[in-house]
Amino acid sequence: MTGSSYACTCTAFRSISTKLAARSSGGRRSRGRRSAVDPSAGGPPPPPPVVMAGAVASSPGKRMPPSPIGCTSKAASGVAVAASATVAATASSTSRRQTKEDDGASRNVSGFEPSIWGDFFLTYSSPLATSSLHKAWMVHRADQLKEEVAARLAAASSACSLLHRRIHLIHVLERLCLDHLFEDEISDMLARMNDVDVSGCDLQTVAMWFYLLRKHGYWVSSDVFARFRDEQGGGFTANSPRDLLSLHCAACLATRGEVILGEAISFTTKSLKSTAPYTGAASLACEIKRALEIPLPRRVRIYEAKSRIAEYGREAEADELVMELAKLNYNLVQLQYQEELKIITRWWNGLELQSRLSFARDRVVECYFWIVGVYFEPSYSRARIILTKVIAIVSLLDDTYDVYGTPQECELFTECIESWDPAVAGGLPENMKFIFGKILDTYQSIEEELAPEERYRMPYIKNFIIDLVRAYNKEVRWREQGYVPATVEEHLQVSARSGACHLLSCASFVGMGDVAGEEAFEWVCSVPKLVQALCIILRLSDDLKSYEREKMAPHVASTIDSCMREHEVPLQVARVKIHEMIDETWKDFNEEWLNLNMNKHQPAELLERIFNLTRTMVYMYQHDDAYTNCHVIKDTINSLFVEPVSIA
Repeated sequence: MTGSSYACTCTAFRSISTKLAARSSGGRRSRGRRSAVDPSAGGPPPPPPVVMAGAVASSPGKRMPPSPIGCTSKAASGVAVAASATVAATASSTSRRQTKEDDGASRNVSGFEPSIWGDFFLTYSSPLATSSLHKAWMVHRADQLKEEVAARLAAASSACSLLHRRIHLIHVLERLCLDHLFEDEISDMLARMNDVDVSGCDLQTVAMWFYLLRKHGYWVSSDVFARFRDEQGGGFTANSPRDLLSLHCAACLATRGEVILGEAISFTTKSLKSTAPYTGAASLACEIKRALEIPLPRRVRIYEAKSRIAEYGREAEADELVMELAKLNYNLVQLQYQEELKIITRWWNGLELQSRLSFARDRVVECYFWIVGVYFEPSYSRARIILTKVIAIVSLLDDTYDVYGTPQECELFTECIESWDPAVAGGLPENMKFIFGKILDTYQSIEEELAPEERYRMPYIKNFIIDLVRAYNKEVRWREQGYVPATVEEHLQVSARSGACHLLSCASFVGMGDVAGEEAFEWVCSVPKLVQALCIILRLSDDLKSYEREKMAPHVASTIDSCMREHEVPLQVARVKIHEMIDETWKDFNEEWLNLNMNKHQPAELLERIFNLTRTMVYMYQHDDAYTNCHVIKDTINSLFVEPVSIA
């Protein structure tokens, strides 16, 4: 990637962040700021257009996961034993204290919780795996059911089938994580639905039609909701909580300038809050609660698939064949996840990090959980393993810069990463030499998992890692200087990159096979608008959740601090402005999602990874930094990876 193209990417990112800053100040352009990375500086050529990686794995460390979004979740007794000995969670699990090491350096020492899981998955044997004959029966029965459900889809796609039935069936299959079994059938149904006249349909049908088509990249007009406006009352003519819920779901896929959808969000949010206590049905009340926390288009389906299976089974119109297939599929996929966790745990243990690096978070199972949200489908096993390795290394780098290295050591460490040469590491402390070696080893191990013709992908990863550590190092300087960037825009030039979204977006393509060609890597490495929006959403979301905790110890200034400085407002006003920026950036994300899909710019399978990364980050930061405070997601991990669904 040339220096000029890198500079162009910086300009593109500045343009988006400037617009955001201007909107948050009522149209006022924010003041200028220093460049995050100077392309003219010495050292290796700048990485591919990487200018910003927002809040995603904000390095899977200080910027990661939130509490489960289900209404109930209980740990299995088997994992409770593994967890009880290790989880003594405290509110400030990331508190730091100063200590002196043998090398004489004064360092911050983290107070991270120990691993909940340890070697649990190396020895765990699912009750479903005790008999190869039983597993073979499960596979055979699932194949039978798949054929029968495919026949149902074929019947539903006929011209005489009612639209609401087609919509309902697709929606059910997606919520139960069965859609990957029927991709061709669903694609055909959606293409036909795009041409349907919905002018005579009820609000719930129109809203779910709109939601499904936009979710799949069809740019349908929001004008379809105009006839449901209540001109006198200023709201919409919704006749039931289901109408409200469906309209809320659809409106959360709004783009900029769609006034009617903005009105719909305001109306449905207020109405659902007042309606929820009186819905009567517990499942509906739970769904409303989840929708108000995280709207359906932004939720991670696999994390709540088990609870959705249980809820579907209680519905009067539940299809027994679909229900049985959902249970069998969930259990079969769970067995595959358990095998992958064995592979990941062995790799992690082989790095021998825990015995050497007590300051770093031991979170490899949480890393894998995170990545399952990016691709849950069985066919993406290699991609999951590769991306888990990448995010685990990002977490290690984050902790190295954030809680371990001195400013001088961080400068040297950054130079070593830029060189990508172990011979340059002589001046580093032993632990940092060790870390550098493990990064190189992991890079090589990923490369060895690729076919020779796929290995051109790895330099993209290396360049993104280089840009990531440059951003980390810039934040170390800010922290040491007590510097607060003058504007949110200036802050995002660095902090959007230190979230590692650019790296994770690119790395999510690496293991995906032929669908990810060289053109796709050039595209994602230009840090396109979709990735930029992801970066901003998650950096701002992370800062909202971690602000008070990070003030308990020396820490780099937050975007909230910059917002207070830029607008000369108190904390609570700045929080409101940051929330508004997130809402506006979601509209940008939705618009780019629709543009890319409609123009067929990149395969839908690749674009979906970026959307799923965004969904996982919203989940992870909904209530807390659940990656760091791992007890928050313990029950959800246990439910997804340990407890099978009862077939009876």
